[in-house]
Amino acid sequence: MNETNVSSSVLSRLTAEWDALTPEAQKAARYVLENPADVGVSTVREIAEAANVKPNTFVRMARQLGFDGYEDFRAPFRDAIRRGTASFPDRARWLQDIGRSGELGGLYADMVGAAIRNIEETFAGIDAERLKTAAEAIWDSRQVFTLGVGVNNANARAFTYLASTGMTDFHAIPRPGSTAVDDLAWADQRDVLIAMTSRPYRSEVVEAVRIARDQGLTVIALSDSPASPIIRAAQHGFVVAVDTPQFFPSSASTIALLETLLSFVIAVADDEIVTRVESFHRRRHQLGLYLQEPE
Repeated sequence: MNETNVSSSVLSRLTAEWDALTPEAQKAARYVLENPADVGVSTVREIAEAANVKPNTFVRMARQLGFDGYEDFRAPFRDAIRRGTASFPDRARWLQDIGRSGELGGLYADMVGAAIRNIEETFAGIDAERLKTAAEAIWDSRQVFTLGVGVNNANARAFTYLASTGMTDFHAIPRPGSTAVDDLAWADQRDVLIAMTSRPYRSEVVEAVRIARDQGLTVIALSDSPASPIIRAAQHGFVVAVDTPQFFPSSASTIALLETLLSFVIAVADDEIVTRVESFHRRRHQLGLYLQEPE
């Protein structure tokens, strides 16, 4: 197992131990989960100050995970840093150039940089095998419910719309005039719930995930932190980066991840799916839904 996988394994163990941690230890764990790069470069005193807890809190947390102490705990993170990361000098130069162009050039550069960074950070933390496992759960299910409120409702509907080109029994919830928990009333262990929310976490999404687990559904969660309540409650949790210079969370990485997840579903599905997608689009052409451009 390489160093990056080792540090990821530590984060997974930290998430699994979450409920057994004291409130102070949970503050420390949240900081580690959300800032893993800081672990490899910070002393116990420095990281405790950043997390606003006492240094002993980090020591106790490390020991609860089976490490001798904080130094032993942070070793995998230091190894991951030594491996290095890819640099993008051309992109940096491009962002600097547009940052100097015109009155809104700085904002443009900030927004573009944030979108690229969010997608990179999201996919850097997710391996293909985890996506494949979630995709297989979707394909093997009876029904798939995709839950999002606010901007994530639009993301849920876009995912459901794309899925409907080749598959049936995909539902974006809450449906108009309904609530998410009502839409899940007759769902059970044969079904999958894909849920999305970022801080400040929407209570109706958190509650729907809890009820879905009680009813036996498989939950796939997309959220902005490994410590998110829906990530911790899900069988398949994926952290999406949503930072932006503006007041709203970015949907760029959420949309990219949903599109990738759907592509994995199609990849693990029967060959019939390809035929269904082709038939769907052939029907559209026959009904004149596409503009026929001259060849």
